[in-house]
Amino acid sequence: MSSYHYISSAVLDLQTIRNITRNKLKLDLSDEARVNIEKARRYLDEKIRKSDAPVYGINTGFGSLCNVKISTDHLTKLQENLVMSHACGTGNLVENPIIRLMLLLKIQSLSYGNSGVSLETVERLIAFYNEDILPVIYEQGSLGASGDLAPLAHMALPLIGKGQVYFEGKRQDTSEIMKRFNWQPIKLQSKEGLALLNGTQFMSAHGIYALLESYRLCYMADLIGAVSIDAFDCNLSPFDELVHLVRPHRGQVKTAERIREFLKDSEIAISEKENVQDPYSFRCIPQVHGATKDVLSFVRRTFKTEINSVTDNPNIFMEADKIISGGNFHGQPLALGLDYLAIAMSEIGNISERRIYQLVSGLRGLPNFLVENPGLNSGFMIPQYTAASIVSQNKQYATPASIDSIVSSNGQEDHVSMGANAATKVLKIIENINTILAIELFNASQALHFRAPALTSTFIQKFLEAFRKEVPIIKEDEIMSTHIAHSKEFLKSFQIDEALLFD
Repeated sequence: MSSYHYISSAVLDLQTIRNITRNKLKLDLSDEARVNIEKARRYLDEKIRKSDAPVYGINTGFGSLCNVKISTDHLTKLQENLVMSHACGTGNLVENPIIRLMLLLKIQSLSYGNSGVSLETVERLIAFYNEDILPVIYEQGSLGASGDLAPLAHMALPLIGKGQVYFEGKRQDTSEIMKRFNWQPIKLQSKEGLALLNGTQFMSAHGIYALLESYRLCYMADLIGAVSIDAFDCNLSPFDELVHLVRPHRGQVKTAERIREFLKDSEIAISEKENVQDPYSFRCIPQVHGATKDVLSFVRRTFKTEINSVTDNPNIFMEADKIISGGNFHGQPLALGLDYLAIAMSEIGNISERRIYQLVSGLRGLPNFLVENPGLNSGFMIPQYTAASIVSQNKQYATPASIDSIVSSNGQEDHVSMGANAATKVLKIIENINTILAIELFNASQALHFRAPALTSTFIQKFLEAFRKEVPIIKEDEIMSTHIAHSKEFLKSFQIDEALLFD
């Protein structure tokens, strides 16, 4: 198996990116990409040599300064000034996995030959990726239009020998890395700074990361939901295929199929029930989890288009002999998609907390708060409080960022997407869903213990055997935060078959 991924016009998708990141593949340019990059650079150089007509961002100022003409001998300085002046990020630091995705997606976007960057610049970005030299980038500063200007400026600073990077587990000045690798700072040519800063790679990287996590969490929500179904002694009839074929939303059908598979040889599931119906949080798992899966499919299509696109400005079209200033840097498709994803994933936590509540309520033959001697012991009373608190926070985070816009650049940039804010808060929701599902599994494992000697399915028995090695059955009150943390660690390390993950 090759240890390289070759950047080309071949479509990037979630599976490809997961393969690159999980197997730590190095990057290289295909011959096609090299030709595209070099041809576009030669075309741009020839255009500048033959004409001094103003072309936005190439020999003019930026934003509302677009009518200020810049002389040819100042074009490199113009680009370097652009990078430095726009590097004004603040707030929390972006995590390394997302920085790697930003580099990968920026390299991909520059490889099509519509950006006019030099081959040297792209190769240095590839060197950063391959050597795991990751620019220090801040979360706050992008309006999600004109590109992710501030975060991408911080990503570009090390190219010109400035800023800071992470390398070998340490945060250090770029100048130290330049000495280590015997590199010289890149002398940015006309348009290169703008090509680096314009683009949606901050939003896109967050979105791809969130999608990969969301697919994993949706699988885990189905599995943990199945544990809760048996723990609460629910009917299996609402998961019958016939019910879902008469309302065949793809996600709904898939969720019901998974639940049936997880519980297919469960003694508890097929036993005669006293209860005729179950609460919606159990009975309607296919409808609720399934709707979220369908949102994931929509958002996945949006981001697949975006990461295989050119999103800087202006764009170079050699065959048409045109350099066109457009708006492909505007993050509106991503902002809407990220907000939709945030809402959909919040619902996974919302319904999970309702199942947690039902499990501790002393119903269906289960003890109050899932512990012997309730009263002396509070048992699982307060983990439900914790889940409820997190669910409420998710509702706040799920308020759409894309409904806002603030005028910038003296009115030149008068509508922005706020997609970067949508991107950073969806990750907070994703982390919260990890916690809520961890609490549900903790509760469901405890509840199912009280169903003995009746048995759940073979698959779930094996799953819980592994889980209970990390998180035991609680006999009397203990510090619950420790067990919740271990439950989260278990979920994050649980291996899911790749064929099932994106199905």
